[in-house]
Amino acid sequence: MFNQLFGLMGMMFCLIVIGFLLRRAGKITAAGKSSLVDVIMYAILPCNIIKAFSMEMEPGFWQKFAQLLLCAAGVQVIAMLIAHFCYRRIEEGERHVFQYGTVCSNAGFMGNPLAEGVFGDIGLVYASIFLIPQRIVMWTAGVSFFSKESDKRQVYKKIATHPCMLATYVGLLILILQIQLPLVVEKTVYSLSNCCTAMTMLYIGTILVDVDVKTLINRHQVYYAVLRLVCIPLVVFGLSRAAGADHLVAAVCTLLSAAPAGSTTSILAAKYEGDELAAAKAVVFTTALSVITIPVWSYFLLSTL
Repeated sequence: MFNQLFGLMGMMFCLIVIGFLLRRAGKITAAGKSSLVDVIMYAILPCNIIKAFSMEMEPGFWQKFAQLLLCAAGVQVIAMLIAHFCYRRIEEGERHVFQYGTVCSNAGFMGNPLAEGVFGDIGLVYASIFLIPQRIVMWTAGVSFFSKESDKRQVYKKIATHPCMLATYVGLLILILQIQLPLVVEKTVYSLSNCCTAMTMLYIGTILVDVDVKTLINRHQVYYAVLRLVCIPLVVFGLSRAAGADHLVAAVCTLLSAAPAGSTTSILAAKYEGDELAAAKAVVFTTALSVITIPVWSYFLLSTL
């Protein structure tokens, strides 16, 4: 399992490098990068979520479902508290970047393939459930870090109609009613789902081109990276185990809590005229470090099962 884990992380790292090289060579343009996000968001991730729910329910599943939702909601509360109290001495633009990156990790992109690679098919299902609260927070409290003006009706509409949320509704119906998809639909969904790891890692690689490596590391970035990659998952693991959560539930919650800054950090910083450079650095720096920290967390979590 240890060799398989490092094989998975090595493959993900190679895909990031390929994305970097394609962007540097101009084969993926700025417009192409934006289109890549749309393809991932509107096709690949929704299919990946639907695939995650297309499985037979095991005895005791709904108890674990409730545990996952409670743990996931708890993770968001912990992240919000850290975001509120731990960046007060940092200037506003950079502070908003770190606050958003603390609440919204990149688990939304890399969580499903990561959980599936480490824990198998059941890990993919658990990851999809775990991400429901984060996707809600991403479009509410998350956006508020960059924009103080928001139309609540539009915010609620975005939450309800987000493609990943729509896929979650469909997936839950499939799981609850144990619906068997038509063969053509199933093969289409599974084919797109299987692209999830490759496409998300390629996209992360394209981000690396926009950052000057010489200015990548500074005191604030290191501070944020320690909170994002070490402190948050450590607190989540301790609290979930202390609360008596199922071992696999605790492991999945901890692993996804150890994901780097969300790639949407850069997108929202640019859209709302925030500190786009600090956002890009946070995404790149934590993503690079996660190549080391995620295998460590994965090995530790597997040893506890």
